[in-house]
Amino acid sequence: ECVIEMFTQSDLVWIPDPEEVWKSAELLKDYKPGDKVLQLRLEEGKDLEYSLDPKTKELPPLRNPDILVGENDLTALSYLHEPAVLHNLKVRFIDSKLIYTYCGIVLVAINPYEQLPIYGEDIINAYSGQNMGDMDPHIFAVAEEAYKQMARFRNQSIIVSGESGAGKTVSAKYAMRYFATVSGSASEANVEEKVLASNPIMESIGNAKTTRNDNSSRFGKYIEIGFDKRYRIIGANMRTYLLEKSRVVFQAEEERNYHIFYQLCASAALPEFKTLRLGNANYFHYTKQGGSPVIDGVDDAKEMVNTRQACTLLGISDSYQMGIFRILAGILHLGNVEFASRDSDSCTHEPLTIFCDLMGVEYEEMAHWLCHRKLATATETYIKPISKLHAINARDALAKHIYANLFNWIVDHVNKALHAAVKQHSFIGVLDIYGFETFEINSFEQFCINYANEKLQQQFNMHVFKLEQEEYMKEQIPWTLIDFYDNQPCINLIEAKMGVLDLLDEECKMPKGSDDSWAQKLYNTHLNKCALFEKPRMSNKAFIIKHFADKVEYQCEGFLEKNKDTVYEEQIRVLKSSKFKLLPELFQDEEKVLSPTSAAPSGRVPLTRMPVKPAKARPGQASKEHKKTVGHQFRNSLHLLMETLNATTPHYVRCIKPNDFKFPFTFDEKRAVQQLRACGVLETIRISAAGFPSRWTYQEFFSRYRVLMKQRDVLGDRKQTCKNVLEKLIQDKDKYQFGKTKIFFRAGQVAYLEKIRADKLRAACIRIQKTIRGWLMRKKYMRMRKAAITIQRHVRGYQAYVMIYAKFLRRTRAAITIQKFQRMYVVRKRYRCMRDATIALQALLRGYMVRNKYQMMLREHKSVVIQKHVRGWLARRRYGRTLRAIVYLQCCYRRMMAKRELKKLKIEARSVERYKKLHIGLENKIMQLQRKIDEQVKAPGLLENVSVVVSFLTALPAWRFTQNKEYKSLLEKMTALEVTYTTETEKLRGDVERLRLSEEEARSATSRVLSLQEEIAKLRTELHHTQAEKKSIEERADKYKHETEQACMGSQMHERICSAHSGLAQDYHMLNEDGELWLAYEGLKQANRLLESQLQSQRKSHENELESLRGEIQSLKEENNRQQQLLAQNLQLPPEARIEASLQHEITRLTNENLTMCVCFSQELKPRGVAVNLIPGLPAYILFMCVRHADYLNDDQKVRSLLTSTINGIKKVLKKRGDDFETVSFWLSNTCRFLHCLKQYSGEEGFMKHNTPRQNEHCLTNFDLAEYRQVLSDLAIQIYQQLVRVLENILQPMIVSGMLEHETIQGVSGVKPTGLRKRTSSIADEGTYTLDSIIRQLNSFHSVMCQHGMDPELIKQVVKQMFYIIGAVTLNNLLLRKDMCSWSKGMQIRYNVSQLEEWLRDKNLMNSGAKETLEPLIQAAQLLQVKKKTDEDAEYHEPESDCSSSQIVKVLNLYTPVNEFEERVLVSFIRTIQVRLRDRKDSPQLLMDAKHIFPVTFPFNPSSLALETIQIPASLGLGFISRV
Repeated sequence: ECVIEMFTQSDLVWIPDPEEVWKSAELLKDYKPGDKVLQLRLEEGKDLEYSLDPKTKELPPLRNPDILVGENDLTALSYLHEPAVLHNLKVRFIDSKLIYTYCGIVLVAINPYEQLPIYGEDIINAYSGQNMGDMDPHIFAVAEEAYKQMARFRNQSIIVSGESGAGKTVSAKYAMRYFATVSGSASEANVEEKVLASNPIMESIGNAKTTRNDNSSRFGKYIEIGFDKRYRIIGANMRTYLLEKSRVVFQAEEERNYHIFYQLCASAALPEFKTLRLGNANYFHYTKQGGSPVIDGVDDAKEMVNTRQACTLLGISDSYQMGIFRILAGILHLGNVEFASRDSDSCTHEPLTIFCDLMGVEYEEMAHWLCHRKLATATETYIKPISKLHAINARDALAKHIYANLFNWIVDHVNKALHAAVKQHSFIGVLDIYGFETFEINSFEQFCINYANEKLQQQFNMHVFKLEQEEYMKEQIPWTLIDFYDNQPCINLIEAKMGVLDLLDEECKMPKGSDDSWAQKLYNTHLNKCALFEKPRMSNKAFIIKHFADKVEYQCEGFLEKNKDTVYEEQIRVLKSSKFKLLPELFQDEEKVLSPTSAAPSGRVPLTRMPVKPAKARPGQASKEHKKTVGHQFRNSLHLLMETLNATTPHYVRCIKPNDFKFPFTFDEKRAVQQLRACGVLETIRISAAGFPSRWTYQEFFSRYRVLMKQRDVLGDRKQTCKNVLEKLIQDKDKYQFGKTKIFFRAGQVAYLEKIRADKLRAACIRIQKTIRGWLMRKKYMRMRKAAITIQRHVRGYQAYVMIYAKFLRRTRAAITIQKFQRMYVVRKRYRCMRDATIALQALLRGYMVRNKYQMMLREHKSVVIQKHVRGWLARRRYGRTLRAIVYLQCCYRRMMAKRELKKLKIEARSVERYKKLHIGLENKIMQLQRKIDEQVKAPGLLENVSVVVSFLTALPAWRFTQNKEYKSLLEKMTALEVTYTTETEKLRGDVERLRLSEEEARSATSRVLSLQEEIAKLRTELHHTQAEKKSIEERADKYKHETEQACMGSQMHERICSAHSGLAQDYHMLNEDGELWLAYEGLKQANRLLESQLQSQRKSHENELESLRGEIQSLKEENNRQQQLLAQNLQLPPEARIEASLQHEITRLTNENLTMCVCFSQELKPRGVAVNLIPGLPAYILFMCVRHADYLNDDQKVRSLLTSTINGIKKVLKKRGDDFETVSFWLSNTCRFLHCLKQYSGEEGFMKHNTPRQNEHCLTNFDLAEYRQVLSDLAIQIYQQLVRVLENILQPMIVSGMLEHETIQGVSGVKPTGLRKRTSSIADEGTYTLDSIIRQLNSFHSVMCQHGMDPELIKQVVKQMFYIIGAVTLNNLLLRKDMCSWSKGMQIRYNVSQLEEWLRDKNLMNSGAKETLEPLIQAAQLLQVKKKTDEDAEYHEPESDCSSSQIVKVLNLYTPVNEFEERVLVSFIRTIQVRLRDRKDSPQLLMDAKHIFPVTFPFNPSSLALETIQIPASLGLGFISRV
């Protein structure tokens, strides 16, 4: 009934179409049961009558609601059928440019034939750690799921399948790149690089150009990537399957041989390749058959360089590489060997000569066995020539065999290079295998490929069916057996007894077996007996098998030859005898090596946690292995592969080829449907649709369909509420089931509910629109009514005015005349009154002003008189004071001059008296002479004597003048001597003072020496005391030992008693009649055990105590030896140096101990306690004051030791507790404060501007610590980066949930139907992070940093970094989640961002630059909200914005309506935006770098705190630090 209700007018259905496979049409009228025709209208507007099948009356498939189109998961579609799947994939691929889509457990990957920027390391980081359903579909999501499940449960496998050209190899390569990037290597050998390096090698030797793919893998491979217990890559192992050897000797039109041959030809000009005699690829027969030797856009010479580099990285030496190239060149030359005649007994000389030279074999032998064959009978051996055709076939077989063995050898060496050195704990296998193939001509290779796909499809079906059953059982849903396609009959047809392979092997054993006889056996065995086997009508050499994907016709020609894969033994023997050492390696022990088509690993057997059988042959069959056919070996390898896959958890990637012409983003519906049918996607859909494909949690159902409930239906129990509502909405109870946590719906029921919901919302919208439109119309009516009344009023007034206009004019003129005279009278009267009043006022005012002026002049005159007398008195007073001062100065000066004159007179007086003393005898002589003259005058001859005396007296003044000069010179000398004496006296007094100080210092040093000697004496007494204690302990030990020996003797006595007990058993029975002896014996044993246990415990405690005492004694001995050495060194020094050295040593020891204790204590302070109870930055101030003290002491070693210990201590603490935000914030704050203190007190003028004079006195004086400031700055940068990492780790789990998933504004976001891979619900459950969680965490970060006293500028930088992380992570997830790109989510994001901006305003951090980091997110949210339809809307995106062009286009592509009333973004609008943004030059990178850290700066922030005011609380226990 529900389904029939959906076929109503305007509903959409799908109808078959030969061109587009399915076409959409609209119902023109309701469908009624019994109608034979549906009235439809196609999308192009054409009307159509669609006839229903009269037998089945099956209605066409319904189309899903438009809001479900483009879903990430195909199982989220309400209608699960082929057209819905095809249309959803097409919309995602063409419109949204999304190549990945989930289909339950399968990832569908469509080859875009274009390089997309979605595989960078930023994308890998975005998917790392995420749940598979939380991000958009991607190969990285599958790889992450496999990696996580491997860590939790068991080994994993990723199965990548698809047609040639669908992108299997690329998908497998990206999966391995993800593992290598996420897990890293467990050793320094970079194993992940080697794993990735194996790709270029394997592509060069195993990939080739086909008509469908330029880089088609022509072999299957299964790579096991091994991990250790920490889930890091330790190695890998590769298995290969069914190499297409025929491509070596034959290529179809427009195809190429393997890439390695063309790489060799392109590099033929290299010097090292001259000996290979290579040339252009068109010269060789094996490389020119396809006629397409060049691939557009591929440089074979450059690829050759990459191949050689990969070989080197994997440990293949240059000599081995040249050997490989030599063999490959030999194969090319072998292909040019031609045979002369029909019965070939000779061949061309030159190519064969080159081949033999390169291979190191004899020309004659090789030429002979290329043209002849050995036949062996029971009695004889014949050698006969072979035909030209057989010779060519033998040549080609030899070339294929050499290449296949070389391929195996390279795979073996790659595995050796990837071999794990340690034990493998788990693995993830990546299977890159060919998809289902069908061509015009299908041969043995296609048969094996399709056989392998049948096995894989069977395993896939069983796994999907098993998951469905597990889900139903987990939810306790009753389920019935789901009918699904079982391809076991087809597998039996191929591999069972008397199957196709069995009959083929049997025919190969026949001497005259042929393809025709084998075909007849197939017809006889299976035709008309097996429904899956058919015979073509027009052929007897072909057969048809109905595979799960399609019917395939196989041509029997060539099956036997390819199954045998025969090579002439004589040719192999010639190659084994080669002098070229690498060539025999390829063929040695060939009988023990599997065929190149075997799946046996070329290296080790992987160790797994699950029982996986190793891929190797059973013992005893190794010698016959080479005789097994290719089909038999392939079947065995396939069985081993299936065992491995069954022992792991599989993950499926189905690659789809959108078109055959390799056009980018072009979708061919026919080709896509073929592949969807072939790869099992539709089978998955069918299995899901057969049960309950749509699943909702009760909370999600309630949130989505709350609009269908009435208030009385809503109960406290959500589960019961949903049950009650569903019973009313859907009458058929078989259409849904209630599980423990989910509601299960059958196909179409969600669409039915969506229709009811849309109808209800539509009715509500119509009602709202009706009400609003009525209100608008009423408002418009009232406005019009008011306007009409106004107009009427004015019109009526005008009409009345016109009727009385003349009378009005006369009355108006008369009134004007009367008014004129009346107004004139009034104005004149008012003027006269005002004039009289004005004259009176002027008279009064002028008299008042004159009187004031007179009074002012009188006061000024009197003031001048007073000033005159005062100024005269002041001038006279100043003159008298000056006169007295001058007289006083004159008196002083004259007194000074008089004193000087007196002094001179005294000096002269003293000099005359001395002169008199000196010449007192001369005066006496003069007197005597005078007396004699007088006598002689009287006597004769008196005149001569008088003349003599006169001459003497005449010479006397000159003599006195000379004597005076001598006296003055002596006086000057005496003055100089007096000055010298004075200076010398001062010097001597200073020396005396210094000597007195030295004496005092010597006395204090002597007292210190005495105290040290007393301390040494105390230490000696303590040592003697310790030795005495040691002796006492040794005595106690001897005593314990003695007691122990006695206890042992007691135990021996116990043994003797036991032996005696055995001998006196009879006496015991006689004595123990009442049992008392037995009880006493048991008590004695228990007492003995108790004593033994006590003895053991005492012995252990004694040993521990003895050990501790020995340690103390040893430390004391070391200290004593150190003191004795120091004392011996000091005794050798002079007394003064001895005292100084002792004091220096003691001061250094005590200072170092105190500083070390200070640093350690500061580093171990609890951040919160310090921040809350003490001043911020206290450890930094303490450390700086210690540095300042060392600077005061001028001890360079102490300063360096302290700073080095501080830096190392901080690093040690952060290494120990580096994941604690409080600890890192605490030490970042203190490191910055310590750095600021070193700058502030460095003495440099630039840092001293804000210091107080007292702070300038505390500056460092002896050392320039600029070098250590740089070291501390680098340390602060490291701590800042560590702080950013810590807060990023804390915020990372909150961001996506709080900013995107949580519904902050309840009711705005609607929950859309989801698929198998459920996303995180937006309903906040317990433990779910919300926006409030983020804001609380931001508050916590901010309060911690403020409590620790972090610089405000640094806090701004941290906040900016936090906001950048929030914005980048949110935007990156938005760009990778299609379900988040909707109008309602844009509103939620804008609201969340506004809350963050409000937080910035509350914290006064709007100028920190944090808001600007959210601009890209804000613009993305605005882009989700704005109208996106017309060219005018596109102009919004023209201005420069923080979002890049790729991000804008990505958001537009991802935009998804949540409700039917929202419109999708048209492709034409997106193209318009791309054209407008084409000229913008911005980064092509899609995601923001969430790991980016802004450069940090530490602006100088001086402290106003005075160092002398810092007090260290006693509670810190820093008593050893004292203020100096």
